[in-house]
This record gives sequence, structure tokens and C-alpha cells, in this order.
Amino acid sequence: MNAQACLQMLRMIKDVSFASVDKEGMPHNRMIDVMLIEDKKLYFCTARGKDFYDQITQNPHIAITGLNTDFQMIRLHGKVKQLNNPKVWIDRIFEANPVMNDVYPGDSRYILEPFVVDNGQIEFFDLGKHPIDRQSFRLDQEVVQQHGFLISDACIGCRTCMRNCPQQCIQSGTPYFIEQDHCLHCGLCYENCPVHAIDRRG
Repeated sequence: MNAQACLQMLRMIKDVSFASVDKEGMPHNRMIDVMLIEDKKLYFCTARGKDFYDQITQNPHIAITGLNTDFQMIRLHGKVKQLNNPKVWIDRIFEANPVMNDVYPGDSRYILEPFVVDNGQIEFFDLGKHPIDRQSFRLDQEVVQQHGFLISDACIGCRTCMRNCPQQCIQSGTPYFIEQDHCLHCGLCYENCPVHAIDRRG
């Protein structure tokens, strides 16, 4: 799995959840089509009259989530950019998604504005496996932000974390360690450690 494969999975799901915030900071969520995927970039469009357009032009931060029938989830959060030469991009989008001609026939398509997400962080989360599998990627060159938990040298080896872990992804050692690719980030180990030897990553 890599960033491009994650984006292709979103394209295959196609109708995915896009979350944005309005000028009062209130969250909004809706289903949007992933129109194109190219070179670790995700393209979509929306009409200038929609609240969604106002929200992403005023605050470009966005979160995208899709889940396929194999219970594999992709989460992407980053920034959107409005594209130059919008008519060229809208024509490309309609060529790749001909059903759009039924929704916006003829020149009515040009009420749509094209956007790209070319930076941000992706998380792949496979709930169809046991233990679960998760991986993180960047669309750009920035370092992946770490989440979850780490066991520090204050660990006394009492096995409390191992007994509480629902995915059994904590292994013995000095100190004990968490298999990050299988961790739910639920925090049970963190809440139950008797010597507070578990820290949040990042």
C-alpha cells in the first residue's frame, strides 16, 4: 500500500465523505465524487453557488473519508487548491465522468469549479483483518504526523497493557512495545498502565 494506491481506492469508492468548516467554525459533511486521481493528487469539483464552495474557498482545510465493501477505510486530511484554467479541468473531469453530463448538460457545467488536494496526510485502516492493519502516508514531502501511543523506559513489565489490548498488538520487551501497524489507538493501555509508562505519540 502507498499514497497513490490509497487515492485510487477513494476513486473506486467514488462517493466519499468530504468535511469542511464554515466561517463560524461549524463542521459540515457531505458526499462528493472523487473525479480524477493523478500523480498523488485528488481532483473534485463543486458549483459556485453551493455552501461547500464558500467554505473551502474561505478555509481550505478539508477531511475526506471513504470505506469500501472490504471494510478498508481511507482518511485524507489536507488543503484544497482551486485550479487555474477551470474550463479545461472541468472538460477533463466530464470526459472521465460522463454521467456528469446528465447532471450539468451543455455549458451549464461551467458553473462548476475544479479543485485539487495535493498535500496532506493519508491513513489506510483495514478493519477486515485481525489484527487490524493501519498505515500512514503523505501526499507531499512532509513528515507523517505520528498518532497513537508509545511505551517508555518507565515500563515495569507488569503485562497490564498486554491484557487490556483488544488487538493483542503489545509485545514483551524492555520496555514492552506496541506494534503500531495493528494498534487501534483506543487508549486502553494508556489509561490502565499503573506506572504511567505509556505516552501519546506526537
